[in-house]
Amino acid sequence: MRIAVVGTGYVGLVTGTCLAETGNEVVCVDINEKKVEMMKAGKLPIYEPGLEQLFHRNIAQDRLKFTSNLAEGIQDAKIIFLALPTPPGGDGAADLSYVLGAAGDIAKLLTDYKVIVTKSTVPVGTADKVTAVMQQHAAPGIEYAVVSNPEFLREGVAVEDFMKPDRVVVGTTDERARKLMAELYGPYVRQGNPVIFMDERSSELTKYAANSFLATKISFMNEIANLCELVGADVDMVRRGIGADDRIGKRFLFAGIGYGGSCFPKDVQALAKSAEENRYDFKILNSVMEVNEIQKTVLTEKVKKYFKGDLAGKHFALWGLAFKPETDDIREAPALYIIDALIEAGATVSAFDPEGMANVKAMLGDKITYAENQYDVLKDADALLIVTEWSLFRTPDFDKVESLLKAKVIFDGRNLYDLDKMVDCGFYYNSIGRKEVK
Repeated sequence: MRIAVVGTGYVGLVTGTCLAETGNEVVCVDINEKKVEMMKAGKLPIYEPGLEQLFHRNIAQDRLKFTSNLAEGIQDAKIIFLALPTPPGGDGAADLSYVLGAAGDIAKLLTDYKVIVTKSTVPVGTADKVTAVMQQHAAPGIEYAVVSNPEFLREGVAVEDFMKPDRVVVGTTDERARKLMAELYGPYVRQGNPVIFMDERSSELTKYAANSFLATKISFMNEIANLCELVGADVDMVRRGIGADDRIGKRFLFAGIGYGGSCFPKDVQALAKSAEENRYDFKILNSVMEVNEIQKTVLTEKVKKYFKGDLAGKHFALWGLAFKPETDDIREAPALYIIDALIEAGATVSAFDPEGMANVKAMLGDKITYAENQYDVLKDADALLIVTEWSLFRTPDFDKVESLLKAKVIFDGRNLYDLDKMVDCGFYYNSIGRKEVK
C-alpha cells in the first residue's frame, strides 16, 4: 500500500519507517528541507534504539522516501498520516495549527478518495475540526475520510511497540476507511492483539486517558515515596507489595523525581484543559500535575538540606539528562529543573548522558560543562546526582567513583542501588522513599 506520512518528528519517522518494514511504500513529507536532505543521505535526526537498521534497510530497498513537496508526497497515497506537533499553548490547550494547516493544504490537492489519519495526540473533537477544514478547501465531489489513530509509542522501545503493539486504536465511522486501516495493521497484529475500532471522539480521548492514568500512577507512587521517608518505610518494598496485585500491576510504580518527556506533561495538561473548557473540575489530574511539579524539586531539596542550605561555590556531577533512558529527548526532563535550581543557588554543574548532551547543549550552552564519559564528570565534584536510570549507571566502579569525588556523597533520584551495598561502600546515599544511608 502507498502511504504518506506528513511530519518526520519522533512519531512520524518511527511510523513511516515501521510501515515500510512490512512492504508498504512510504513517503515521509517535511517542510524542513535541510532535515529532508539529511534523511535522504541516510542520517537519522533522532535517537531511538532499533530504528537505524530499519531506516537504512527500507531506504536501500526503495520503500522509504523523503520529500519536502506535499503534492509529490501524497500523490498516489491511499492513506495520509498527520504526525505533526501539537504543543501546549499558553493556557495548556493543545495547539492544532500545524494539524489543521496541513489538512487544509492536503484538501486542496485531493483528486480521489483518501484516508486522512490524525496520528498526532489531539484533543477530543479534532477529527471534526479537520473534517471542517477539509470541507472548506476540497474541490466539490471529492471523497475522503478523517480517521483518528493515536500512537502508544514508548520512547526507547518505540520500534518494538509499533511492530508488536498490544493494541491498535482506530476511530472511524467510514466503512471504506475501516477496511483500509484493518488491512494496513493486519501484519502487526497476527498474534491476536486487537485492532479496536470506535468512533473518532472516543479514540481521541483514549490516548489522553491512557497517558493521564499512567501519569497518575507515577505521581501516586511518588506521594507514597514521600510518605515512606516520613514514616520509615521503604518504597521499594511497598512497590513490590502492591505491584503483585494484578488489579494494579507492577509497571509505572517506580518512585523518582517526576515524569517528563513529550507525552505525559502535555497530555495531562491538555486533558485537564479540555475538562475545564467543558466546565468540569478534574481534581485528580490537577493534583497529578501539582505533585509532579513538586517532585522535580525533591532531589535538589535533599542536596540543600545536606549542605545546610549553602550551595554557593559547590560543584555537582549529574549522571543523566534525558527524561528517561534509551532516548535523547530532554523535553520536560527533570534534569533541566535540577540544573536551574543548582545554578540559581550558586553552584556549578557538570553532566554526562549517553545521548542527551547535544540537545541540552543546544538549550543551555555553556551554563554547565559536559563530560566524555560517566567518570570524567565526577572529578572534583562535591556530590553525584543520579537523574536518569541509564543501564551503564547501574553497576559503576564505586572505588573509581570514590577516588574522583571530593566526598563520598550520592543523591539518587532513580533508586538504582541497594542500600546495604551503599553501606558497605561507605557512601552517604540519599534516594527516593527509602532510608538515608550515612
